[in-house]
Amino acid sequence: MAPYTSPTKSIQDLIIDNISTAVLMVDKDLNICHLNAAGELMLDISYKRALGQSLRHILNVEDNFFNRLEDSFHTNHPYSEHELSICLFSKKELTIDYSVTPIMQPGLNNQLLIEITSIDRHLRITHGENLLSQHQATRSLIRGLAHEIKNPLGGLRGAAQLLENELPDLSLKEYTDIIIGEADRLRNLVDRMLGPNNLPRPREINIHEVIERVRQLAIVEAGSQINFKRDYDPSLPLIIADPDQLIQAILNITRNAILELKDKGNITFRTRPQRHYTIGSHVHKLVLQIQIIDDGSGIPPDLIENIFYPMISGRAEGSGIGLSISQGLVNQHGGLIECQSEPGHTVFTILLPLENMFKDITGDLQ
Repeated sequence: MAPYTSPTKSIQDLIIDNISTAVLMVDKDLNICHLNAAGELMLDISYKRALGQSLRHILNVEDNFFNRLEDSFHTNHPYSEHELSICLFSKKELTIDYSVTPIMQPGLNNQLLIEITSIDRHLRITHGENLLSQHQATRSLIRGLAHEIKNPLGGLRGAAQLLENELPDLSLKEYTDIIIGEADRLRNLVDRMLGPNNLPRPREINIHEVIERVRQLAIVEAGSQINFKRDYDPSLPLIIADPDQLIQAILNITRNAILELKDKGNITFRTRPQRHYTIGSHVHKLVLQIQIIDDGSGIPPDLIENIFYPMISGRAEGSGIGLSISQGLVNQHGGLIECQSEPGHTVFTILLPLENMFKDITGDLQ
């Protein structure tokens, strides 16, 4: 078979090359006839390498995707699809919106024009905004519940103490002790759900010293069966933060990973900078990314969206409070915790902006 040669680019091709959206054109056999610069960047392949290759060799995606392209050729009908998950052969995964337009010109080979937009960043920003809103709503709800629960508990405990002093038979004291003990347990539970109520005491710190402190504590708790790995970026600048609060936030996540591994596996601490990164609705010039990665069995899909709610736990013995507290501590620093999980690979990502970190946080603690 003769090698595929590229014809001289037409004015249409030159226009497509300068469009910021990924655009490619395929023939009836789904071989790539043209790919613009944005498409090269998105699909991790050069124009020269892609030209003449079947789209099936570029994208790892369900067969229905290719069947619909072939149907569009036969019917001459354009169509669009939203939130399609694709995997490149470089193993990079993308979520895309795309539209297909048949190009039918007399005397020329028919082609399909495919416009692709990656929506991963949009989905991530939306998810981050939802996590922040979720945490604020949960915190407001818990504050209200704490007020409504702790006042009656105080009265209940006081009445039990008075009753204990009036009991004619000391053997009945066993029952008042139960009332007082359960009232104290419920009060402590509510206090734990509220999380730390102290203002951060920020100072200049090295984030790797914080993580090393967590790693040392985790080694003592986990024993020798779990391997703790480091993947640090030494170029990261010092940050202004409360080291005790960050230690608590990272330690809560690490303890969850240790329990998930059941005394055998790997936990990796990774740090990276992220530039022009969006947390919630705010774009930050520089963001510190801390990842705690384990190779355990993963978080069940029905729990993954709710794990930062208090009292949500995948283990019967778990309280479901640690991750909620961690989210609150990181939120106080203007940051966010995200989670992705599949069997054998769970990643908790802590995102901390490196500027204006403590703006308006005092109002959240009132």
